Amino acid sequence: MSNLVIVESPAKAKTIQKYLGKDYDVIASMGHIRDLPKSKFGVDVENGFQPQYIDMKGKEDVIKQLKAHAKKSSRVYLATDPDREGEAISWHIAQMLNLDMEDNNRVEFNEITKSGVQTGMANPHKIDIDLVNAQQARRIFDRIVGYKLSPFLWKKVRRGLSAGRVQSVAVRLVVDRENEIRAFVPQEYWSIDAKLSAGSSRKIFSAKLTAVDGNRVDKTEISTKEESDALLARLNEAEFKVSKVKKRITKKHPAAPFITSTLQQDASYKLGFQSKRTMKVAQELYEGVEVDGMGAMGLITYMRTDSLRISDEAGAAATDYIRSTYGETYVPAEKRIYKSKKNAQDAHEAIRPSMPSLTPARLKTSLTSDQFKLYKLIWERFIASQMADAELDTVSVDIMADGCLFKASGSTVRFDGFTVLYEESKDTKSENKNLPEINEGNILKVRSLEGNQHFTQPPARFTEASLIKTLEENGIGRPSTYAPTITTIISRLYVEREGKTLKPTVLGEVTTDLMKEHFHNIVDAAFTAKMESDLDEVEQGQRNWVSTLDEFYGDFSKTLSEAENKMEGKRVKVPDEETDVVCEMCGRNMVIKIGRFGRFLACPGFPECTNTKKIVQETPGTCPQCGGKIILKKSKRGRSFYGCANYPECGFMTWNVPLEEKCPQCGSTLFQKGGKSGYKVCEKQGCGYNRPVGGGE
Repeated sequence: MSNLVIVESPAKAKTIQKYLGKDYDVIASMGHIRDLPKSKFGVDVENGFQPQYIDMKGKEDVIKQLKAHAKKSSRVYLATDPDREGEAISWHIAQMLNLDMEDNNRVEFNEITKSGVQTGMANPHKIDIDLVNAQQARRIFDRIVGYKLSPFLWKKVRRGLSAGRVQSVAVRLVVDRENEIRAFVPQEYWSIDAKLSAGSSRKIFSAKLTAVDGNRVDKTEISTKEESDALLARLNEAEFKVSKVKKRITKKHPAAPFITSTLQQDASYKLGFQSKRTMKVAQELYEGVEVDGMGAMGLITYMRTDSLRISDEAGAAATDYIRSTYGETYVPAEKRIYKSKKNAQDAHEAIRPSMPSLTPARLKTSLTSDQFKLYKLIWERFIASQMADAELDTVSVDIMADGCLFKASGSTVRFDGFTVLYEESKDTKSENKNLPEINEGNILKVRSLEGNQHFTQPPARFTEASLIKTLEENGIGRPSTYAPTITTIISRLYVEREGKTLKPTVLGEVTTDLMKEHFHNIVDAAFTAKMESDLDEVEQGQRNWVSTLDEFYGDFSKTLSEAENKMEGKRVKVPDEETDVVCEMCGRNMVIKIGRFGRFLACPGFPECTNTKKIVQETPGTCPQCGGKIILKKSKRGRSFYGCANYPECGFMTWNVPLEEKCPQCGSTLFQKGGKSGYKVCEKQGCGYNRPVGGGE
């Protein structure tokens, strides 16, 4: 009889089967097999919050297969993902197969490589019931909030709405940011900027006014043109003299290897990936792909983690690669150790390549485009994290002119260190200024002196990346929740994308206002973070999961009852969003409404006028085939593409983004292919024009 290993996905099963050989059968549970019922609450709150789990619909054949394989196997190993969800799946499978809960039948693979699988199989342990209870508590928390609060929203706002422990806070963050932007009043301010040169040098450099008569000039200190002009008049005949020159060597440290949140953020900034896409590709890289000449293997460690720890073996492998590729000077004098945040779970390593010696170039022919891009990002970040600091020669200069202090600074790269390979997306790409040779006491020549008008800017709308960063910083959610939370609030029409930014819908604002009034704790970031901390304590065996639920449920049920009494007979109206689209039947401006299939245009004159339309998003340019308008469309899988508005008469479509720019050869619309580092192409038949983005004509 063989041994049975149960994992979650077929791809993972295929990779692990290769390493375990013929004495093992590896099969997939296809994720969870049991859950709370969809048709009823499914939690007995009167008896210790006892969950009423049932076999999931559609999993009948999988369950039958698992039972049949287990019956003919001498030993069963549970090898689901190494996190709360994975532990819970193993626990459910163990119960279904009547396995001994005291048996050491749980194995974990932080990386799906030969050594990773062998290490996991050599160290089986009991199912961690604390981890299971943390998952159960989270699931029941979410069921209580969703199942009890959603019907309240249906009655008071609109049917089909949902509330969630993390999603409601995420929506509030987006709504609050939008309110900040609306309330923002721009403030005028002026800067005094000088263009200077030293001695006979022709090199011109910039200096900025920072203090007047010993008083620091803050951003909005010079608030009018009159104040700016008065300073310019004062400086008109002033002598600009160097009062201090400070030269030093500064070090720039590499960023830590990725955790889930930073991977999602950098993939957004650098690759334009949405968080859902990032996690899908990362899952593929973790579970295993076919590598030319090596077979199926996992290429990265587990991708749901908030720990910055790396193994000694991985660190040594990275150092060997750095030394052989770049030389000894690129190896740091001491091993780099990155400290995880206080509440990080240290069960896993940071996200890193499972074999640092496998360079992106070596794997390019084995990976899809998305897999290659993400693997390259992960590999470069990890290798760079183990490299020596970059060193800069920096110069800062203080310049006095009639009691006014100007400052100039510049830097040059002394040693590129880790930046030879990777820089964080937040790092600026502007050229470093190399100041001319300047000494204390030098009299500088003024080439120009200007007052420049500015206005303070409102806070920026959230992007997926910045929202994930805020959720993480506030302790809201955990690595596994960021991507699904954003997907949910968009699919539920509480938030919409506007370019790369996230904007609340009217529905999102109305619902959030109602929640803030009656269920303040549910949308309070600090309260939600405290709940996350409580769940962490359950996982660590320091808190009872039933008493944790009981503490929450007592206050929640009381709050719900009070809200129902206060809102008795009342209903919140969601205002219609008026558009500039004119109803061709009655001449009114059409409004945006939300139906079963999402947003659509409707005439506000209903029921007298029943005209409705799909919402069409026009783009720049015109169709290269018929000259019609180009509109943004969505494929069945949700991917954006562009097509002619005259479909089906004209069948033009493209994945490339239409631009306002015209083709210099034929005058047709140009399209951008391949992102920021791609090409501008003409899609008019027979033209063939293309050039790199940013390139010359």
